Amino acid sequence: MSFIALAWMFAAAITVHNAEEAIWLPAWSRDAGKWHIPVGPRPFRFALFVLTIMAAGAVSLAALQGKQSLGAYALCGYALAMLVNVAIPHVLATVALGRYAPGTGTALLLNLPVTSMLLRAALVEGYIDGATFTWVGPLVALGIAASVPVLFRLGQALFGGRSEAAGDKHDALN
Repeated sequence: MSFIALAWMFAAAITVHNAEEAIWLPAWSRDAGKWHIPVGPRPFRFALFVLTIMAAGAVSLAALQGKQSLGAYALCGYALAMLVNVAIPHVLATVALGRYAPGTGTALLLNLPVTSMLLRAALVEGYIDGATFTWVGPLVALGIAASVPVLFRLGQALFGGRSEAAGDKHDALN
């Protein structure tokens, strides 16, 4: 399968994965302890929405810009972030807590195979250079990880809610 086809599959996989988390993770986070801070549904869903749009944007850029482009590296860095996300926190949290962590199923069934195939195709088809990706990929992944708390805070500001960690039990119900 081609890099571009896999890129669009990646966007679809991320959308399904984020939908699973949007539905079940806020309630699960209340009892997750160190594995996830408690999050209010609206700020969390806002963050997931933005992250899903960012994934689709990276796919679109890669498709439009082609090989060795900013879009190709952004997409592959995002794929790397989602590949790491399979293990940390999903699989690790499920094993450590002895109960299902929302997102684990879609992470294993969709994100793991699609991101693995996407990164392989990117290298084989010349969309990214391996040496460059060794530093750009982690940089993009860290940038995405760093954006998550910022997006939570922005979601809290937009929707007037605070996370349960900040002591607002009412927001967890909204």
